[in-house]
Amino acid sequence: MATEKLLPSPSSDFVDDEETAYDSDEKVAIAISSDDDESSSEPSSPPPFSWRKLWLFTGPGFLMCIAFLDPGNLEGDLQAGAIAGYSLLWLLLWATIMGLLVQVLSARLGVATGRHLAELCREEYPGWARVALWVMAELALIGADIQEVIGSAIAIKILSGGTIPLWGGVVITALDCFIFLFLENYGVRKLEAVFGVLIATMAISFAIMFGETRPSGKELLIGAVVPKLSSKTIKQAVGVVGCIIMPHNVFLHSALVQSRRIDTNKKSRVREAINYYSIESTLALVISFIINVCVTTVFAKGFYGSKEASTIGLENAGQFLQEKYGGRLFPILYIWGIGLLASGQSSTITGTYAGQFIMGGFLNLRLKKWMRALITRSFAIVPTIIVALCFDTDGPTMDILNESLNVLQSVQIPFALIPLITLVSKEQVMGAFRIGSVTKLISWVVVVFLIIINGYLLLDFVSAEVRGPLLGSAVAIALLVYVVFVIYLILRDTALYNRLASAVHKSS
Repeated sequence: MATEKLLPSPSSDFVDDEETAYDSDEKVAIAISSDDDESSSEPSSPPPFSWRKLWLFTGPGFLMCIAFLDPGNLEGDLQAGAIAGYSLLWLLLWATIMGLLVQVLSARLGVATGRHLAELCREEYPGWARVALWVMAELALIGADIQEVIGSAIAIKILSGGTIPLWGGVVITALDCFIFLFLENYGVRKLEAVFGVLIATMAISFAIMFGETRPSGKELLIGAVVPKLSSKTIKQAVGVVGCIIMPHNVFLHSALVQSRRIDTNKKSRVREAINYYSIESTLALVISFIINVCVTTVFAKGFYGSKEASTIGLENAGQFLQEKYGGRLFPILYIWGIGLLASGQSSTITGTYAGQFIMGGFLNLRLKKWMRALITRSFAIVPTIIVALCFDTDGPTMDILNESLNVLQSVQIPFALIPLITLVSKEQVMGAFRIGSVTKLISWVVVVFLIIINGYLLLDFVSAEVRGPLLGSAVAIALLVYVVFVIYLILRDTALYNRLASAVHKSS
């Protein structure tokens, strides 16, 4: 792991060393185990669990879990609750468990190698595939960021009583890039503490809503443990699963875990770090699951079976809640707005963070962080302002836009998960920390399931929105290229691919 910081020239925006997630002076120092002396011997048994060590490792998992709580997820929660009631809570639970598996593997990759996923993809794949993977990751990030910025802008509009228009909220949200840069100067732990406050704000806001509306505890429990799915709720079910796994979040988590100073040359330290990160990620996603359940059950209690169920979205959700429940101490409309604002602000800042790692890792761009952050922010803000000016949030065009963005993100999932599983399975990359055959099998089953789910979402969207032979032919060609690339990523390190490549080389 590169831990030495090479100071840049004062007259240049570039540094001379290779791009890394964190410089050595930015990392949090942790005494992992009792072998902190210069001895190279490994301890005979793992050190006992320490709450202090867990606290020092706490942070990256909570930044990661924000992607499970972004405005896109909240909209999926409220629509699932309003249209399907409590019946999809079991699917939310299992989707979160699948998300946990993916994020634990991402953390494992970052800790064991000292490099994040984008950096390893740059080294692992040929130039054309590396560029394709980078473009896909950027498209997924832009799609997520547009939804997050729009969600934050909607919250600002709600809390201002409609005084600030949507485009004004987008401009205000764009400034969070500078907040992020400001917080980064105070160290990783300060930044993580701010995100902890935002998660707590969401938890308190949606817990108050839960207390105000009082959903059925019995129905909640049944919905969480008894699988139930009908043809009427299949679209919401696909949305619940699709919203949980965010491609940019896989790249992000593998970089975040490098914010702690770990000696990757000592197996005991790497193993213990992986264990603590796994515990921390689990705790973070338990909290995110509870928050998602609160949102889903609030709208299940209030609107399941009602005529308004199919028309509820992020902007009008608070108004519907206000009309139905009012608010004893504080209007529930503003409680919803506060929770939505915390969700939007936290997710857009983590999106900026992820964008830095993705761009720097794939391209090895040796730019100062403020420049990369501005570039990353511009990629999302410019199209978002266009959306805010051109689309009516109350009209059907916004629903079509949201569905299009969901499809855009869902089709990128294979390009994050397949490289992840491939890399954590390789001994040349992971050494002694490559995953076992059982974990590998389970991981591939999860990946295939997610690809099928999101493939259904893609085909449903194409069949509903694509019209005309010319456009249909273009989409068919794009889908063919897409499928071929996915197959390439899956088969690249297999004996079958090597035989085919050898045969092609001989014939040429």
